[in-house]
Amino acid sequence: MNETEFLELLKKYQNDTLSDEDRDKLDAWYLNRASTNKRQLSEYELEDSYRYLKSKLSLQKEPMIIRLWPRVAIAASVALMLGAGLFYFAKSERKEDSIQVVEKQKEIAPGGNKGILTLSNGKQIVLSDISSKDVIAQEGEEDEVTIKMDANGVITYVINPNADNSKEEANSFNTLSTPTGGQYNIVLADGTKVFLNAVSSIKYPTQFNGNQRIVELDGEAYFEVAKNKNKPFIVKSDGQSIEVLGTHFNVHAYDNESVVKTTLLEGSVAVASRNQKAILKPGQQSNVVNNSSKITIKEVDTEAAIAWKNGRFKFDNADLKSVMKQLERWYGIKVEYRGDVSDVRFNGGTFRNKNLSEVLKVLELSNIKFKVEGKTIIVDP
Repeated sequence: MNETEFLELLKKYQNDTLSDEDRDKLDAWYLNRASTNKRQLSEYELEDSYRYLKSKLSLQKEPMIIRLWPRVAIAASVALMLGAGLFYFAKSERKEDSIQVVEKQKEIAPGGNKGILTLSNGKQIVLSDISSKDVIAQEGEEDEVTIKMDANGVITYVINPNADNSKEEANSFNTLSTPTGGQYNIVLADGTKVFLNAVSSIKYPTQFNGNQRIVELDGEAYFEVAKNKNKPFIVKSDGQSIEVLGTHFNVHAYDNESVVKTTLLEGSVAVASRNQKAILKPGQQSNVVNNSSKITIKEVDTEAAIAWKNGRFKFDNADLKSVMKQLERWYGIKVEYRGDVSDVRFNGGTFRNKNLSEVLKVLELSNIKFKVEGKTIIVDP
């Protein structure tokens, strides 16, 4: 069926003049296009598109029993025609008017593996452009360290065993950073694994000389620190430092949030802020408020703290604004609030590989309404 025949049948449907033969033809055509079209419409999309176009068609009479085909047919036409832009049909017998079908809000896709590696000489490497077969760079005066990407896309540092690593000045620093909607993993020269969340950066030496292993973090990262009792591993972030010998922990230290959170999963860590110091046990989280040296410790759901690393959003009595900050960083959106949301809390979660619309449906179960306008999400409690 060509476009002219298709529009003619729509006009007949509008005027309730479809013959049984025409109805069967339109029915078969629509169902075929719906089943073969790449856009798989959900039940909600079918219902929404049916209601919308039905209001625009100005049907002369509503049948007592609504058959399935008009909903599937009209929804299929939306999926089919959106790529081309507009389609037209007759609004009345006396006058031909064109009606534009409003394109359904474009899906906002989740983030993925994106990162930028800044070498000691200032050169920046976009990691999505690198193949796992490539040597990314070599660092040091005598190429003491080779930077590679493994088969899983993880950055690794390989120390040249023949290089003279005894000189302190041989060390150099790299920075791995992630943009909005990005995350990346790296294995440091000592074997420590670092999982970097979105909008974060970590500065680290290409090899650890001296009697300490010091890195600097801005944002959020999960650490699996290689054990070395003779060389403590220290993470510096926004007014606090964390000292460990070998353990698993998460640090949440975004500069646009008022609290730095350190969550311990395994081993032991010492958290220091100004003149205060506290030792964490597994299952505990320390909170350090900006511009304050006070360290508070509480028991937490560690799975919620590292859910991002495992490809999930998990909320354990989380306040709405902290939830939306996670979505801002992962989906590259801006959030606006209408009214007081200070008392709104969330429990539960979903997967980070979902489109934003699916995540918002989960949050709406707590009776919060979201309106999507381009890349802006309006929250109405």
